[in-house]
Amino acid sequence: MKKQLQFLRTGHLHVCLALALLFALAGCGQRPAATTFVFPTPTPTPIGYLSGPPTPGGVWTRAIAANPTSFNPILAADNASTAVHAMLYPSLVRPDPITGQPGAAGAMAERWEISEEGRVWTFYLRPGVTWSDGEAVDANDFRFTYEAIRAAGADSPYIRLAEPIEAIEIVNPLTVRVRLSELRCDVLSLLRVPWLPSHRFAEDFSDLTTNFFNQSPDVSAGPFIFQGYIPNDSIVLRRNARYWQGAPLIERMVFRILPDPDERLRLLLADAIDETVLTPDQLLNLLDAPQIKVASGPLDAYDFVAINLANPAAPQRGLREDGALLFQDPHPVLGDPLVRKAMAHAIDVRGIVAAVYLNQAYPLAANVLPIVPWAFDPTLEPAAYNPDLARSILENNGWIDLNRDGVREKGIRTLRLNLIYVEGNPSYQRIAQTVRDQLNAVGFDIRLQPLQVTSFTRQLLGQRFDLALTGWKDIGTDPDDHELWMAEMDRPGSGFNFVSYQNPRIEALLREGLTIPGCQPQDRAPIYREIQQILHNDLPYIFLAGIIQNIGYSSRWAGIDPGPWDFYHNVHAWYRLP
Repeated sequence: MKKQLQFLRTGHLHVCLALALLFALAGCGQRPAATTFVFPTPTPTPIGYLSGPPTPGGVWTRAIAANPTSFNPILAADNASTAVHAMLYPSLVRPDPITGQPGAAGAMAERWEISEEGRVWTFYLRPGVTWSDGEAVDANDFRFTYEAIRAAGADSPYIRLAEPIEAIEIVNPLTVRVRLSELRCDVLSLLRVPWLPSHRFAEDFSDLTTNFFNQSPDVSAGPFIFQGYIPNDSIVLRRNARYWQGAPLIERMVFRILPDPDERLRLLLADAIDETVLTPDQLLNLLDAPQIKVASGPLDAYDFVAINLANPAAPQRGLREDGALLFQDPHPVLGDPLVRKAMAHAIDVRGIVAAVYLNQAYPLAANVLPIVPWAFDPTLEPAAYNPDLARSILENNGWIDLNRDGVREKGIRTLRLNLIYVEGNPSYQRIAQTVRDQLNAVGFDIRLQPLQVTSFTRQLLGQRFDLALTGWKDIGTDPDDHELWMAEMDRPGSGFNFVSYQNPRIEALLREGLTIPGCQPQDRAPIYREIQQILHNDLPYIFLAGIIQNIGYSSRWAGIDPGPWDFYHNVHAWYRLP
């Protein structure tokens, strides 16, 4: 299906979007063969008429779906926590709001130098930046943060980002040198973690997880300062008068904790909140809501059906103790590549995008998203939806419905499989039901198993499943995803290669892509395109869709210039219209 992803920066929903949604709801539409992705250059939101300069004041209220886990930026990576962290803490580099590439804009690093062999990076920090208590923000905070991540007992979700760092040297308070254990092409992505105020913690990290700062941070170097938190209700931040880009015009930022998306929409329409993420079906509710604007853009996120290639009754690590590949006892059904091929042709990915995502997603054929254009392979398409071909593949491979009960058999094996997914997600429930019905129509017996998050995670990482509907998000702009495909990451209970995928060619390509001298995109691109082609053919996942996010926000405010990678990048310049 020809799909255009447009970043809608201003005004209200475009009539073409409305028509697209209506056609999707009606189940109509043509399906051209090629997929086209268009990311036009955005234009700023008009600031409106003012008789004089903007007047400071006002409260910006935004919705989040859950309580934050911790206000310590190295101890939590959930959406609610990181949304607050972004308003409080500095970082060495920040994503460009338009391209997502890590850079210096809005960050502590003004510039950097790279040694000839590529293993030593020297960063020159922005002078004159202070914490809200007047203490300088400097290289000590950076080193403390990354050493804290690796401290015993920290259990930081960012440990993988700190592991490749061999040493951090403070040349002077505004110059820091980072030495890596090996050449890596994703260095800036590793260095994106928000900084802790080192003067608020013990030098030996002994209070890292117990410091009261984690529940009530008393200093900030971001645009806002923490003021208070009521669980299941709200988080309140106030303007930081010492913010290095200038004190925000907004007086306070309030996070309302609102798990119900319908309530979030109701409050947005009632002017009780100023911003919330919208579900695809909610877009139609805004066609007659001129007071609401919508910023729409592709996320670094995608959904997929994970296919367990190994026997779920006896999960094994991917490597032996000597580092050699450990042969995996194959899954009795899904270990057969022809079964996986038949499944791919039996699932109508484009139909799911239209009917479930309401075209607020796009069909995906492999693991790299089009928002990383230099690495994305535009020639790949999802397997054509062809149930007859799926039946033929199974039939020719010996999968026959001998007893005419609707389920195919091959010897003592049957195409009877469980599909697990997280309960409480209406979209995932509809996708799971669609996948079940379409696979059952060609001779499978798919049984749905909705699970609580904890149980789902235990089964998924424990590799005790057949099929799992899930997704990745916050992938970033570097196409390296060795954590998903390397045999060393096949660790039952913890590794992200939970499908037990093994392919020596993929392993070699992933290493080459991450360590190629010079790290130039034009040199890395062929490597990642070959990886996409191999995964497209091997089918450790059935890739479903890349996700489009829609953010609804109030037109009562001006200066808002949302980027697809950072809606709040210039929040200090926002102001309430009279």
